[in-house]
Amino acid sequence: MNAAATARAHTNIALIKYWGKADTKLMLPQTSSLSLTLDQFYTDTSVAFDASLTQDEITLNGQRLTAQAGHKVHNFLDLVRQRSGQTAFARVDSTNHVPTAAGLASSASAFAALAGAASQAAGLNLSRTDLSRLARRGSGSATRSIFGGFAEWHAGTDDHSSYAEPFEETVDWPIAVVALVLDARQKKVSSTQGMQSSVMTSPYYPAWKNVVNQDLAAIKPAIQARDFTTMGEILEANAMRMHALTLSANPPYSYFNGETLAAMATVQTLREQGVACYYTLDAGPNVKVFCQTPDLPVITERFKAQFGADSVVVAHPGPGINLQSTL
Repeated sequence: MNAAATARAHTNIALIKYWGKADTKLMLPQTSSLSLTLDQFYTDTSVAFDASLTQDEITLNGQRLTAQAGHKVHNFLDLVRQRSGQTAFARVDSTNHVPTAAGLASSASAFAALAGAASQAAGLNLSRTDLSRLARRGSGSATRSIFGGFAEWHAGTDDHSSYAEPFEETVDWPIAVVALVLDARQKKVSSTQGMQSSVMTSPYYPAWKNVVNQDLAAIKPAIQARDFTTMGEILEANAMRMHALTLSANPPYSYFNGETLAAMATVQTLREQGVACYYTLDAGPNVKVFCQTPDLPVITERFKAQFGADSVVVAHPGPGINLQSTL
């Protein structure tokens, strides 16, 4: 049995959003979703089970977490122990190369990396599909970060049927994503809180589930046909429909700030000037702009002038999880 393992997993950005849980314990989503894994944002996590420990020791970005702050990781490790028969506590050392809880999918890369490292260290030799199922139990979107390129998460109806799989893992067309890090602080309304509020109180939530099914059915052939315009139009509309659920919840809330709206307006202006680009946002103020590689110079220069060079990060399609074991 391996005593320790290290994993690197990258964040993903959903083109067709996951927003709402059907089962909070199993982390089953209300709808299926589709994402693109990005190369520039990732999490490195090492896990070692050690019989001399009296509790799990969890370190994030060099800071030891309290029991309360690390309870999600502890619960996840309990799940791994239950499945593997491992009885020892674990030492977890994780570094997020992405702002935590700022709407940049840090939980996706974090729990995908934790799932990979913890399962490997505990002696579980999981297939990528099974690893996707396990990662889902920590964070729903982590199920997609097991894979590179475009990945589809099948909503399913139980633990076995809810998993992600590659849609197009090798992305051989010149797609880029310009990430605008407008506010790296932790958001006031967590994704979990926001989802629950939208599901329970937005009168438009039933329509959202129908819209997701339609958008997913429409975007897949666009990706297969390398139809960037159609893909962009669908992903932008889907993002705005998701955020309409936050505005229509009771009480209403929004992840946007003034710079978010300014960035969205700039994307629209660039399109009017003939530059093909489309925006999307997850649960946070930070905007991700889909474009094609030849248009990167004009897009990045425009946003650097608007928000500063440090706020502009260029990403491309990224790889799936990478695992390393040590004895």
